[in-house]
Amino acid sequence: MSKLFESTSIHRMQLPNRFVRSATWEGMAGDDGSVTARLIETMAGLAGGGVGLIITSHAYVRPEGQAGPGQLGVYKDELIPGLRKMTDCVHELGGRIVMQLAHAGKFAEEKLTGRPPLAVSCSEGEAGRGVVEMTGGDIKEIVVAFADAARRAREAGFDGVQIHSAHGYLLSQFLSPIFNRRRDDYGGSIDNRARVHLQVYSAVRNAAGSDYPVLIKINCRDFMENGLSLEESVEVADMLARAGLDAFEISGGLLTGGRLSPSRPGIDSEKKEAYFEEEIQAFRKKVKTPLIMVGGIRSFEVAERIVEEGIADYVSMSRPFIREPNLIQRWKAGDRRKAGCLSDNLCFRPGFEGKGIYCVAMEREKNRGESTKS
Repeated sequence: MSKLFESTSIHRMQLPNRFVRSATWEGMAGDDGSVTARLIETMAGLAGGGVGLIITSHAYVRPEGQAGPGQLGVYKDELIPGLRKMTDCVHELGGRIVMQLAHAGKFAEEKLTGRPPLAVSCSEGEAGRGVVEMTGGDIKEIVVAFADAARRAREAGFDGVQIHSAHGYLLSQFLSPIFNRRRDDYGGSIDNRARVHLQVYSAVRNAAGSDYPVLIKINCRDFMENGLSLEESVEVADMLARAGLDAFEISGGLLTGGRLSPSRPGIDSEKKEAYFEEEIQAFRKKVKTPLIMVGGIRSFEVAERIVEEGIADYVSMSRPFIREPNLIQRWKAGDRRKAGCLSDNLCFRPGFEGKGIYCVAMEREKNRGESTKS
């Protein structure tokens, strides 16, 4: 049997295989961030399809931290019953599910929140123009919000939480010199820029308990001039590992673009897959904590090599599961054809139209087939 299908554990969380569904925005939650039947159905499809660990879409921990329409929320206790229905469904199907905790910071959507976005620091011209620079008090409140969200996640039955510090969202903004020009204890050196991460981790750990899995998704690099460097990111990971964090999902790129965006299009060959492989090896040399590799993985052979060679402990995918939630079940059954995902990023467009994300290419193929039959 392939090593990919071994049973493993992350801090007492038993997993049936080494496949992870990386968090993505589904655009299926209610206007207040509440769980909907469609969102539960999506998670059920992933659990039934054989995904070893499901990580939910980035759930906003405070109302002003919402990034987009239909985004899952975890900012108030009233959301817990709906979240419990989601986790119960996944567990009934034998799955494991972790909630990703997030705050969009500067990239929050004011039209949805009704509040100006919070920025780590304001650039020239931004202050007083719809963006508010965070005070020390704001930072303390954000730390508490992550802790409260972790408590809610545990009460709702999630098997763990993942702190979102990638792609230019709030915690990623603290690490990145592009966004962080603060002159206090949270800016300047990498020790200062990482300070809030250690505070958030400590608060989450205290709120959720010593036995509860706490993961993080972190940029290996920003892939933009003057952005977070690989060396700095590895240093931050080492700090968090020594503090007791349980697993790292290594990603990269920013919402603002640059050489490598978080969801790279055109993955049409094995050579283009696993595009953070070089970077994750730098983490492997320094950090002994479990590593999860995300980034364009489409082929079973590539996933297997990554784990067999010890480059990462788990492989994580997002877009392939939008098209094929049963992909892992298919691979396990012996059909090792690569994922059908075209990496065209069209799946996110319906989300902005209020329809929730889905594979547009597959829908088109289905409609063409029905037209041919008629």
